[in-house]
Amino acid sequence: MTSDTFRIAMLSVHSCPVGKLGSKDTGGMSVYIRELARELGKRGDRVDIYTRAHDPSENVIVELGDNARIIHLQAGEVEPVDKLAVYSHLEAFARALEDFRERNELQYDVIHSHYWLSGWVGRKIQRRWDVPHVIMFHTLGAIKNAIGVGETEPALRIMAEKELAQDCQRIIAATEREKNDLGRYYDAPPDKISVIPCGVNLDLFQRIDKEAARRRLDFNGNKIILFVGRIEPLKGLDKLLAALPALDSGQEPLLVVVGGDERSQAEVERLRKLSRSLRIEGSVDFRGIEEQERLPLYYSAADVCVIPSYYESFGLVALESLACGTPIVATRVGCVESVIRQGQNGCMVEDNAPVRLADSIAGLLKEQNNGAKSADSIRASVDGYGWSNIAEAIVPAYREVVAKGCGCATGNVIRGGVA
Repeated sequence: MTSDTFRIAMLSVHSCPVGKLGSKDTGGMSVYIRELARELGKRGDRVDIYTRAHDPSENVIVELGDNARIIHLQAGEVEPVDKLAVYSHLEAFARALEDFRERNELQYDVIHSHYWLSGWVGRKIQRRWDVPHVIMFHTLGAIKNAIGVGETEPALRIMAEKELAQDCQRIIAATEREKNDLGRYYDAPPDKISVIPCGVNLDLFQRIDKEAARRRLDFNGNKIILFVGRIEPLKGLDKLLAALPALDSGQEPLLVVVGGDERSQAEVERLRKLSRSLRIEGSVDFRGIEEQERLPLYYSAADVCVIPSYYESFGLVALESLACGTPIVATRVGCVESVIRQGQNGCMVEDNAPVRLADSIAGLLKEQNNGAKSADSIRASVDGYGWSNIAEAIVPAYREVVAKGCGCATGNVIRGGVA
């Protein structure tokens, strides 16, 4: 360890960073933790990611790369459970974490928690270890409840997030909007918040020849509209289905939906029923979960990727699609305002009203018929979002809180990617 490297205890209690992406509780946050840990490890930091054991066949310790590993701790039965049910196991998780640390004689410079459940544990062990606690919420319960779509977040979560926003030494927010929301809903001090965007694996997410990608995925000659993500009401997939009959692109595009596990089947069946009522069931292909390594095939095969969400804390799908040279249509959520260059790499719509989505999708499909913007220029719009850049941007936040111990540090804002 050098004077400018850190020993970091990362907490991801409810979601394993190597879990199946697109399942009910595993999405962009898991990608974020995994990729950030790998990049920090490359620069010499030592990162231990603590998560709840959920699969009896999983090793206790999983190596991610140089200096980065995942540690599965038993807290409750070793099986998948709903994330809210994890709350009853937090005390046990904190005890297991401390036992593991003591047995292995580990010391850390900083705790970095992800999501409010991890934040609860982070605050508890921070008092014992007397090291700074950094938190990234990823989503905010108060925002979800204000939108009013999907399940209502419990008062327990809202209260915990507000307390954590006050008690931690630093908050990492992915966007300026999230920083403002933290102040509006939780009275988070603005000088405690660092705005640092999420990133994208530019080595993995690269353009593949469109026709080659389509052959490998068994697609025909239709235009392809792509949705990637968890299957839940907040993602607005029903609005995208309702947009399909309104398309006037001169073609019959196929909507390909990637995501959704066995715990999402009730929502998938609701969407299938909706597609039948709209008489578009033959134009929708639910592909289920795919390995992340196969996602570049889907992005490259698609003519447009659509993000019809009501809410995204950041929206990694946008970066992944653009990195593969595929334009996006997206609501004004997460990073979209920062990365969309209207008419160059996609379109941003004010909301997910089907008619708005349909008009923007049809416009992009028509542009492509007339000679689309080059995939290279679309990819160039996210060149600043490589994970190495994001890791280097987070290091100063660690440095400041470590230097100040458990006192608050001055926030900083990094916009439009990281130079």
